[in-house]
Amino acid sequence: MIRTTRAALAVAAASALVLTACGDDEGTSNGNDGNGAEGTEAESVVLYSGRNEELIQPLIDQFEDETGIDVDVRYGDTAELAAQLLEEGDGTPADVFLAQDAGALGAVAQEGLFADLEQDLLDRVPELYRDNGDSWVGLSGRLRTLIYNTDLVDEAELPDTVEELTGPEFEGRVGIAPTNASFQSFVTAFRVAEGEDTAQGWLEQMADNDPQYRERNGPIVSDVLDGALEMGLVNHYYLYAQAEERGVEPEDLPAANHLFGDGDVGALMNVAGAGVLDANNESAAELLEYFLSEEGQQYFVEETAEYAMIEGLDAPAGLPALDELDVPDIDLNQLDDLETTIQMITEAGMAG
Repeated sequence: MIRTTRAALAVAAASALVLTACGDDEGTSNGNDGNGAEGTEAESVVLYSGRNEELIQPLIDQFEDETGIDVDVRYGDTAELAAQLLEEGDGTPADVFLAQDAGALGAVAQEGLFADLEQDLLDRVPELYRDNGDSWVGLSGRLRTLIYNTDLVDEAELPDTVEELTGPEFEGRVGIAPTNASFQSFVTAFRVAEGEDTAQGWLEQMADNDPQYRERNGPIVSDVLDGALEMGLVNHYYLYAQAEERGVEPEDLPAANHLFGDGDVGALMNVAGAGVLDANNESAAELLEYFLSEEGQQYFVEETAEYAMIEGLDAPAGLPALDELDVPDIDLNQLDDLETTIQMITEAGMAG
């Protein structure tokens, strides 16, 4: 497992280096400052999607059926697609970029490739979950949690903050996935919230506390459910995916999500989101509007158990409403520096 994790970190670092190298090029506006010629209705949209086809294509099919607009989707890894956009610049064929996390959106936004979005679209989403420069918007939310086996762990034992997981009482008990993008985004948020030195110290202390390495969130959750792990740091919705896979309700599983409170960075709410690259393609904005419609948002809640970004929809079962969450106040644009995060994870010895 250690060798596999180290190799995966190297691949992730290479991807991050590509993203950073492309980001060093001078940015171009792509005519996307929202002040160009009046938009014209196009009958097609080219979408670069960092979300997988199985998840997002059914919603795109609904959009095509209801609007008559064709969507040409190019699926790929979010970081790789962001790097491709930075390389293509104003010559990109993409009209919309749908990213798995805010960091990639921030990298593209920094290069000035996104068009400004209309205010009425932005206003559908709380300020915390959209670009403060009005160029991208969150479409669904995923909350960082500590999943734990309810048969093996008493809830009273669980920590109030993620920093407490470095304590001796948690030695060898916590599963982590250091090569996973969501863990890397969390560590990047840790750096933003608490500073580089504190984040590096936490990584080193966690590495010394005998964490149980897995390559992805899914295996952590499976092992917690099966009793092979007591607890692990993951995103909230994996518990719901396991419940669906096993044909039971989430509350019937021998596991639960533990939420960190008081704005702790361990309760980071990251978003999948999107921005428009071609300001003159009105259908591109229409696609985003559909994603943020009640129908589109309900799709994310029901199909992926993610948080809706608009008001009026329920949170996933057993979790607080979006406006009741005590999440850290972090500018999600600042989660774009994954290269430094990956270097810090490696230097901490988390890959062995």
